[in-house]
Amino acid sequence: MSEFRRQTVQVSVGELMLGSDYPIRIQSMTTTNTMDTQATIDQSVRMIEAGCELVRITAPSQREAKNLENIKKGLRDLGYSTPLVADIHYTPNAAEIAARIVEKVRINPGNYVDKKSFAVLEYDDASYQAELDRIRTRFTPLVRICKEYGTAMRIGTNHGSLSDRIVNRYGDNPLGMVESALEFLRVCEDEGYRNVVVSMKSSNPIVMIEAYRTFAIRCAEVGLPPYPLHLGVTEAGDGADGRVKSAIGIGTLVDEGLGDTIRVSLTEEPEAEVPVARLLAERVAQQAPTQQVSYKKRTTTPVANIGGDQLPRVVVCLDRTHVSAPADLAAFDHHYHVATDKWHSGDQPAEYFYVGQSPLQFSSPAGTRQWVDVSVWQTLADKLYNVPVFTPEEFRAIPDRHAAMNVVRCTPETVDAISNLHDHTLVLWIVSDATAYSSRMRACFQRLDELGCTAPVILGRTMTQSTTPLSEADIVHTATDLGAVLIDGSGNGVAIDVHSQLAYSVLQATRMRMTKTEYISCPSCGRTLFDLQETTALIRSKTEHLKGVKIGIMGCIVNGPGEMADADYGYVGSGPEKITLYRGQEIIKRAVPTSQALDELIALMKEDGRWVEPPTERS
Repeated sequence: MSEFRRQTVQVSVGELMLGSDYPIRIQSMTTTNTMDTQATIDQSVRMIEAGCELVRITAPSQREAKNLENIKKGLRDLGYSTPLVADIHYTPNAAEIAARIVEKVRINPGNYVDKKSFAVLEYDDASYQAELDRIRTRFTPLVRICKEYGTAMRIGTNHGSLSDRIVNRYGDNPLGMVESALEFLRVCEDEGYRNVVVSMKSSNPIVMIEAYRTFAIRCAEVGLPPYPLHLGVTEAGDGADGRVKSAIGIGTLVDEGLGDTIRVSLTEEPEAEVPVARLLAERVAQQAPTQQVSYKKRTTTPVANIGGDQLPRVVVCLDRTHVSAPADLAAFDHHYHVATDKWHSGDQPAEYFYVGQSPLQFSSPAGTRQWVDVSVWQTLADKLYNVPVFTPEEFRAIPDRHAAMNVVRCTPETVDAISNLHDHTLVLWIVSDATAYSSRMRACFQRLDELGCTAPVILGRTMTQSTTPLSEADIVHTATDLGAVLIDGSGNGVAIDVHSQLAYSVLQATRMRMTKTEYISCPSCGRTLFDLQETTALIRSKTEHLKGVKIGIMGCIVNGPGEMADADYGYVGSGPEKITLYRGQEIIKRAVPTSQALDELIALMKEDGRWVEPPTERS
C-alpha cells in the first residue's frame, strides 16, 4: 500500500486482508456482555457504521465462545460481513471453540498457559525448556485448528501481564514482551502457520514504542518473517488525555512505517475510538518514515530555568491573541485576585509568554517572563525582566543582548544560519508546522549535535487554529509530532500557540513532567464488572487535584493488576459490585462493596500521606 511501510507477511481475516500491501485496518472492541446477544449485535453495528473494520468481542469462557456463533449469525443476517475477533485470556478451551466460529482469535502469551502471581522464580536451562515444551503442548492444538479453519490469530503481548517465568528471565520490560511473543511464534512457524498478527501493548507509550521497535528488529535477528503489527496503547483513559497518550504511542510508530492495524483504547463508547484511529492511520500516507531511534537525553547547557536537569517548560504565544487584563491569563492557569493584588498559579501554568511586538500592559505573574521581539525589547525601560527574541539574522547583526537569556526563533532548516550556537545565553525556539514534523526535527537535532551545540531547545508546533476547543485532528496530530521528538530525549520545553493545557498533556504522556493526576483506565469490555465510564468520572471528580498520582481503574482482573503496573493505586473489579484495592501491585483490600470503594481508596491515600484536600475544601 505504501512504499514507506515496513514490508510484512500478508494476513487474511475472513475476506479482509491486512499487512503492508493493504491500508492500515481499524478495529475496536465491544463493551457489552457477550451473552447478551442482541446488545452485542447492536453495538457491533454502531461500530461498523462508524468505520470499524474488525470487531473484537471478549470470550472469557466456553459459554461466551459458543455464543459468538449467534452474534455472528445475527450480524450476517443484517448484511454485515465485518470479521469478528474473539478476545481470549486464561481459557485455551474457549479459544479452540472460538477459532472454529469467528475469523480471528486473540490470545495473550502471558496468561494462555502461564499465570502471573508476581513470584520470584529461578529456572535453569533444562527447567525453562520444560516450560517451553508445556507451552507447545497446550498451544499447538489452537494453531492447528486455526490452520484448518483459515482463522487468523493475534499473539497479543501486554506489558502488565507478562508471566512470572518471562519476567524472571528477561525482565519486566520491552525485551520480555518481545521474547514472550517469540516463544509462541516459533510454535506457529513449526506448524507452518503464518496467518498471524502480533501486538506489544502497554499503558506507558514509551514502553510500548520500544517494544514494537525491538520486536521488528528481533524478528529479523532470529530469522522469523516480518509479521504484521497491531498497534495500541492500553488503558489510555478518556477525553483529550486519552487521545494524547494514544497518539504519542501509535502515531510515533506509524510515522516510522510500523503498524498494520490500530485500536485506540478509550474509556468511552467503542465507536468513539474509530475516528481517532482513522486520524492516526492516515498519517502513513502523509510522510516518509522517520528513522527509528532509541531514547537518549540530549545534553544541554542550562539557561536560567531552561535546559540541563530542569523540567521542560511551557511557552504560550500571545502575539495573535488579545490580552488586555490580568483576568485574561486565567486561561493559562494564572489567576489574579483584585482584592489582594496578588497572583495565584495552578499546577499547569504557562511559564513564558511570547508577546511579539505587544508587551502586556500589566505586570505578568510572578515567576514568568515575557518574550518580546528584539526590536521592541530594545525600546523597553525594563529589559531585565523581559527576554528578547531574535531571528537568526537579527542574532548575527544586533549586538544588544540580555545578560541571562536570548531566544532565537528559527525553523529546523535554518539553525545553520545562527552565528553563535555556543553562546551560553542562547535558547533555540525551533518552530515548524505539521509537514514531516518529527523527521525534520530529528534531522535538526542531528545537525546540532554535529555542530557541538548544547543550547536548550523549545519545540514549537504551529496549529491550523489558534482558538479553543481544538479539533480532534489537531490534538491527535500535534501530540504525535511533539511526542515522537520528546520520547527521543530531545526538547527542553514546548510551545503550541496558546494551547498550554495540550502542552502539559503531551509532557505528562511522555513522562517528561507530571503535573496532574493520571488515570490508567481500561476501555471496558464484556468482562467489565461495573460501569467504567461512570466510575472513572466519579473517581476523577474526587481525585483530579492530586498532582502526579497515578490511579489504575480496571474493569476486571484480566486488565489489572498487571496493566496498571505503572500506577500508584488500583481500583479493580473482582466480582459483581465488588472492588479490590491495590497499592502498586500489592492487594490491600478485597471484595470492597462498590458503594464504599472510593472512600476506602481515599482512606488508603491518606494512610500513605498522598492525599491532599481539594483547593475548594482547604481551610
